[in-house]
Amino acid sequence: MNNVMQVVSVISTKGGVGKTTTAANLGGFIADAGLRVLLLDLDIQPTLSSYFEFAHRAPAGIYELLAFNEQSVAALVSRTVINGLHVVVSNDAQGQLNTLLLHAPDGRLRLRNLLPVFRPHYDLLLIDTQGARSALLEMAVLASDLAISPVTPEILAARELRRGTLQLIEDIAPFRHLGIVPPPLRLLINRVPSVSRNAKQIQHALRQIFAAHDAIGVLQTDIPAIESYPRAASLGLPVHRIEPRRPSGRIAPAAIDSQRALAKELFPQWTERFAAVNGRATDAQSA
Repeated sequence: MNNVMQVVSVISTKGGVGKTTTAANLGGFIADAGLRVLLLDLDIQPTLSSYFEFAHRAPAGIYELLAFNEQSVAALVSRTVINGLHVVVSNDAQGQLNTLLLHAPDGRLRLRNLLPVFRPHYDLLLIDTQGARSALLEMAVLASDLAISPVTPEILAARELRRGTLQLIEDIAPFRHLGIVPPPLRLLINRVPSVSRNAKQIQHALRQIFAAHDAIGVLQTDIPAIESYPRAASLGLPVHRIEPRRPSGRIAPAAIDSQRALAKELFPQWTERFAAVNGRATDAQSA
């Protein structure tokens, strides 16, 4: 496959907005479409690293990559039981990487400089980040072609988005002087209740605020608050396999339809592949 590897970071300076869930389910869906996906877990709490069962656990992880510039894909990459879905696990339990990168001359550009080792092997690299402002978070954004920021439809979450995540994008703008343009930011409205006047008002307000902003936009796809997402996480499976059709009587779309819509909106070049995903595990094996 001759696709250029896409690098997408899932970011927010606020915890608990669904970054890991977004990365795991989007990655699982795209892998089931027959594409090669690498998840990079930069969160000090390694939730993404433990989301899926491993078919093979690599001896190294994110610490060796960033602290020692480990270049061996075999040493770094663990394979999940989902065909085509691999992970570089978080193994920085003491949180040393933030301090290291903060003081290193190339700190915020280190990941960007290391990405060529992965490019021949993957179509998509998805980066999960910690929910706090840090050198690691800035490094992830500067390595990305696109940043996605989940935001829950609550007024406090919208305020935190403006104060934290948008400030981060502004603060890394000086890297333009090095020829590095900060990636466009797409806001994903997450955990939308099926009936909520407040949620709909905030959705509308966010779309109005950023309607004329070139680098920041609100995705048309939103993710409903349905029980399938926590159930999928407890089973260690992507949500589209848990809910391949909408339950009768529910307004919210089936999880597979939400994930397909999100994937198509973010990566229209792979639309035909996404159309073929039907939620059966056998699809991944035959892709």
